Amino acid sequence: MEAGVPSARSRALAVLRVRSRALAVALLPAAVAVVLVAARATGRLAGEPWAAVTLVVCAVAALVLLLGGIFAAVVLRAGPAVTPTVPLSEAAAPDLYRLVRDLADRMDVPPPSAIALTPDCDSWLEDRAHAAHRRGGIAGGPQSAPGAAPVLVIGSPFLWWMRVAELRAVLAPVVAGTGPSAHPDIADARGFVRGLDAAVDVGGRRGLGWIAAPARLLLRLCRTDAAEMERGVAAAASDRAQGVDYGLRIVAQEQVGLAYAGWDRLLTRVALPAWRMGRWPAHLDAGVVSALTELSRRDRLAEGFTSRLGERPACDLLEQPGVIDEATSLLAARLFHGGPAEAGPDWSPVEWAAYPEEVVDRKWRAEAARLHAALDALAGPESLPAEPGGPHGPAAGPTASAGSASPAGAGSAATAAVAPAAAAAAGAAGSPAPSGPSGAAGPATIEAADAAPHAVDGFAGPTLERVLGCLANASGEGALGEALAGRLSADLAREERAADTAAGAGKARGADAVPLFPLQPPRSGRDLLADHVTAMVCCAAVDSAGAAPGMDWLDGPVLLVGGDRRSDLAPRVLCLVEDGDPAPLREWLSALGVRTEKPVRLV
Repeated sequence: MEAGVPSARSRALAVLRVRSRALAVALLPAAVAVVLVAARATGRLAGEPWAAVTLVVCAVAALVLLLGGIFAAVVLRAGPAVTPTVPLSEAAAPDLYRLVRDLADRMDVPPPSAIALTPDCDSWLEDRAHAAHRRGGIAGGPQSAPGAAPVLVIGSPFLWWMRVAELRAVLAPVVAGTGPSAHPDIADARGFVRGLDAAVDVGGRRGLGWIAAPARLLLRLCRTDAAEMERGVAAAASDRAQGVDYGLRIVAQEQVGLAYAGWDRLLTRVALPAWRMGRWPAHLDAGVVSALTELSRRDRLAEGFTSRLGERPACDLLEQPGVIDEATSLLAARLFHGGPAEAGPDWSPVEWAAYPEEVVDRKWRAEAARLHAALDALAGPESLPAEPGGPHGPAAGPTASAGSASPAGAGSAATAAVAPAAAAAAGAAGSPAPSGPSGAAGPATIEAADAAPHAVDGFAGPTLERVLGCLANASGEGALGEALAGRLSADLAREERAADTAAGAGKARGADAVPLFPLQPPRSGRDLLADHVTAMVCCAAVDSAGAAPGMDWLDGPVLLVGGDRRSDLAPRVLCLVEDGDPAPLREWLSALGVRTEKPVRLV
């Protein structure tokens, strides 16, 4: 017997004792009522007070039994949460099933009842034999039979990045966990804890809110013992797997960490922009190989890691790797972004070869269009506040209103025009209006800014020169930058709410709500502004300097000039956005041959 089994069994018995005590507490009023009724029947408790006491105790006992019965029924029948996975039948992966059964035979444990894939860098056993899963159609076949072995859930990136021997070494301790899981006391204790967890979720429904409180109390009482039980099960599984590819497992664990790093970069930098555009990369698992190879090359580990790529990859254990990759990629989009469960006209797959044109270029032009729409919305009304020189002073002259050809003049005109609207937008977004002569943004100012039909910032059309002029030392305090950031945040939030409403999002609750694992926190207004300015610069470079959209496996959308990636744009954009200094960016644009006065093509 493994070292951890006795410890896990003792902890399981402690969890079951919590259940027994809860049952005893529920039966205690009924036992007192039985004693009182028996004493009244035998004449031992004669007299007037005892009749009323017996009646009250019987009523309380009946109520407690009713509530206890309802609570027990909920705990027994509520379906525990099931991780969304891609089922993998034996016909779709006979070699993989054969490998897992061989592992189980070598360790003398029951084989898993089925195999499923998850778009994550982890593997575990999951029990799907609960009756609620069969009633709801969540599980079927051998895995849902009473007393069936748990399902083996494998992270799909492992199949594409790892070699067959490495996968076998990584799965050995996971498969070994089916041995302790088959112990009756451990299985009973796990079922009780899962039932309590499901009861807490049921407590969120109308009319059953009272169920959550006792379920949480019982979970707190058995939390420590349940955690120690799982540690004992893990120790027992690790001890049983010691004799199976132990040396190779140490090397394979390095690949697990590398796979996690590459998978995270691929999702956040490459997949997320596509998801936000209504497209989902159809072969994320195949892409992780390219991402990890690039990561290895950059970290000067290419020689060691690329040599192992000549061995048989674990995805060869699948009959149709492309089909499985597409299914797990769609599930990844749902789990990490909240996309629809099925492809459609507004949610279509994209191949890696088409990613630059169908995702990167569209993303840049959509953001450029949003930036210019925000500038149009923030443009001041025709009747601008007069300068100290009077209504007919230099600021109101034809040169300032029409805009000058020089960058300095353009910036001055844009600043004078948009400053009142900047204060208004900042106040509307919930941030304090900038102080100064033009910082008083009352309701009339906000209404005037919103009602402005045309921009009067001295520029016509979506040009990069307009953006540079407006952001160059706006109001001397960066007021326009703050206003633009707030406006972009509001516009983007409005678009996301509209998309969620159209997709019917927000109806799911509990474990069914998506996304289950959001990839990134909400972006700040400054980050959004920098992204949109970068997109505008890239659009201008593509339209007037012969640049092209591209994709980097680790960094996502990139700008290609002459086939080479330009990675020196970001600090110059930040200098403009944060400091109001356009000089570094103008030098970069001039060296590249970008015509800032030429209108760019928007979506």
